[in-house]
Amino acid sequence: MATGEQAAVPHGDGTDDGVRRRDFINVAAVSFAGVGAAATLYPLVNQMNPSADVLALASIDVDVSAIKEGQAIKTIFRKQPLFIRHLTAKEIAEANAVPVSELRDPQTLAERTKEGHTQWLITMGVCTHLGCVPLGAGEGETREVPEYTFKSDTQVTVGGGKA
Repeated sequence: MATGEQAAVPHGDGTDDGVRRRDFINVAAVSFAGVGAAATLYPLVNQMNPSADVLALASIDVDVSAIKEGQAIKTIFRKQPLFIRHLTAKEIAEANAVPVSELRDPQTLAERTKEGHTQWLITMGVCTHLGCVPLGAGEGETREVPEYTFKSDTQVTVGGGKA
């Protein structure tokens, strides 16, 4: 029969560092099972997201009647900033005065907008670098994006520089 002294003696080479092989196998098995469960659950949860065709038809309702001439607001559409600006008569005249041949996309303001809605400038603040947010929402301020050399006019046409 074993006594208490004999049971206290560790097996092996006589050193006991507190971590046994069985502990490592248990931790590895639980970790493997956790990763497997997450990998199994991800597609089940992800399939509940709206499909691409539903997102393509997404819309947003914004009350623009409260936006005064020369004022701009920022709202969110699909987790991206959407800027809505009520252009002044001066800004519309300046946009119409730009020679179409100098524009990157040669279209007049009338060709770019719906009939009777030339006073609205609606832009998405999206950048391929995922960190740029356009500045200059106030009257007379030039719309510009930090870290870039180009500036946009009231038609949001890119001048020169890197993009």
